[in-house]
Amino acid sequence: MSTVTSLIDKYYNADTFPRSLGIELLELAPGYARMAMTINKNMTNFHGIGHGGAIFTLADTALGLASNSRGDTAVALAITINYLKPARIGMQLIAEAREEHLTRHTGLYRINIASSEGETIAVAQGTVYRMDKKG
Repeated sequence: MSTVTSLIDKYYNADTFPRSLGIELLELAPGYARMAMTINKNMTNFHGIGHGGAIFTLADTALGLASNSRGDTAVALAITINYLKPARIGMQLIAEAREEHLTRHTGLYRINIASSEGETIAVAQGTVYRMDKKG
């Protein structure tokens, strides 16, 4: 079994909350994850647009997989997100988390959330703490 396959089994398949929202893993590589989620009626707020919590969960899941993709245990210290445009029912969102800076104990990641047509919906930045042990 490849390292990526074992990480998918260990992290993505074991994390039932994002999967309950329909979040799918599209790609995983060292320092990188790409995820997808389609906004449905249950994911909207009282304005009828994509709920910030659902979009945040998509970004957080991409961060978690990208930061653990090297096989070392990493946990989020902070995540900030800026919502730029509304997500509508039926819109597929793609989150791409990319490693920007990595040290022995921390990592910095930029997460872009866009529609499947390429329109940026939100941008996030996450900082993780990297533990000394393998996950």
